[in-house]
Order: sequence, then structure tokens, then C-alpha cells
Amino acid sequence: MSRTIRILGIDPGLRHTGWGVIEQTGARLVHIAHGVIEAPTDISMAERLGHIFEAVGELARHHAPDAAGVEETLVNANPRSALKLGQARGAAMAALAMAGVSVAEFAPRQIKLSVVGTGTADKDQVKFMVQRLLPRAGEMKLDAADALACAICAAHHLPLQVKRGAA
Repeated sequence: MSRTIRILGIDPGLRHTGWGVIEQTGARLVHIAHGVIEAPTDISMAERLGHIFEAVGELARHHAPDAAGVEETLVNANPRSALKLGQARGAAMAALAMAGVSVAEFAPRQIKLSVVGTGTADKDQVKFMVQRLLPRAGEMKLDAADALACAICAAHHLPLQVKRGAA
């Protein structure tokens, strides 16, 4: 009998941080919950980061995940945007660490490859495949779909992490 593992996926963002929770039993994935943390835009950067930190910490306490997957920051043509996104990512990762949750980091290409089969998939393709893989998830925003994709990617890589830990 396979052990059930609960995984929280996070797609960090300063305005919208997507989150999704799944359970994996063997090769079977089941949707538990998903949503988007919306940080107010009329508050300071420090307050927004605090909002993300608190919300992710509450998700970890409420859903009690065994592991988490967080999307890495894509360094793009705008270094300032990448830095800000990295701060939101750091707030989410710190909250997970404070809750005692093991965090794995995945590049956007790796997540897309894991869910869609190609690392160049667009957001709509990712959402489509997440809805196919997790039919009970229903309708969702793109940020939540990306977070669930990150959780699915983490589920695909957990057996490797477990084997390394057992050796």
C-alpha cells in the first residue's frame, strides 16, 4: 500500500500568488484545494511581503502539507521585476520553512514539461492540462493553475527525493 503525500504548490507573485494543494498516493493525484493570495497594491512593499508570508503560513497550517513546490523566478529582460518577484518568492519560502515544510524549487520550463510535455507551453495550455489531470479541480485562475502544476511537478519528483533520502 502506498503512502499518501500532501503537496502544496506555490506560484509566487507580488499581486497574485497562486496556490494549490494535491495529494499523491502512488501514481494517483487528487485535487484538494486551490486559490490565489491577492496582496493589496496600495500598501508598502514590506507590507505586501508580510501579507504573502502570513497567507502562505496560514495555508501551511491549514492544509498541513508534507512537501511544497515553489516556482523559481524567471530572470527576464527586466531585472527590477525579477528582483521584486524574487522577494515575493522568498516570503513564501520563508513561511513554508517556518511551518516546517520541505520545499523543492522548480524552473518554469521544468514545471511545463512535467505537466504539458513541453517546456515552452503557454499558461492556457498549462491550465488545460491541470484541469485534465485534476478533473475535480473545476474552474480556476491562471495563477492557481500554475501553482497546481508546480505541485504536480513536485509529485513527479518526490519518488527521486524519497529514494535519495532512504539511501
